[in-house]
Amino acid sequence: MHETMKLLRRLGATMLAAALLPLAACSSQKEEPLRVGMIPDAGATQVSIDEKAPLQSYLSDKLGRPVELVIPTNYNATVEAIGNGSLDIAYFGGLTYVKAHERYGAVPLVQREIDRQFHSLFIAHAGSGIAKLADLKGKTFCFGDINSTSGHLMPRLILKDAGLPADTAFKEFRHTGSHPATAQAVASGACDAGALDETVFRQLVEEGKVPADKVTVFYTSPPFTDYVWAA
Repeated sequence: MHETMKLLRRLGATMLAAALLPLAACSSQKEEPLRVGMIPDAGATQVSIDEKAPLQSYLSDKLGRPVELVIPTNYNATVEAIGNGSLDIAYFGGLTYVKAHERYGAVPLVQREIDRQFHSLFIAHAGSGIAKLADLKGKTFCFGDINSTSGHLMPRLILKDAGLPADTAFKEFRHTGSHPATAQAVASGACDAGALDETVFRQLVEEGKVPADKVTVFYTSPPFTDYVWAA
């Protein structure tokens, strides 16, 4: 129950249900499932879908209609699913929301206060000698999905402003596809360092999925606006 409540709070489920209630009440298709999508910020795996199942049950109960939870294979697929009508609402990061708005006219529904003051974390493999941004020069670096706000866009801008453009500053950089993959790549030493979503990283460490003694957080970004529910 404790983990379920943490999930619902993290996703702003109560606010989302309140925002959707008038729509659900007026709908002439109440027997059809409301198709709810989420960017795969924790990876598009069955485990990820199962972990988020309480959201599906919660929304279905509050709205009085079936809810189908969908986690597309990548960030851009979530944008396109809103565009082609295969999703009714979606949980976007800042960058994916902007793309969905510009391409398909998506509008924001709900955003938590914390998502207006979000942060990326820069992490390094323990023993790498990396203690500040300048130490990244000549190292290998991992970003998440190319369409991730906290795992690529903001970290890349921060690095550029620090005189470390990704195309020239690193020995190598690559996109892992998700925040957990970035954390695991850094923990294993496959990458010297990486950047990712602060909440996902802390959850991974708390759950023991990333060994705390294998990674160090050496930089926290300034706040920026990130996650939002939109339709």
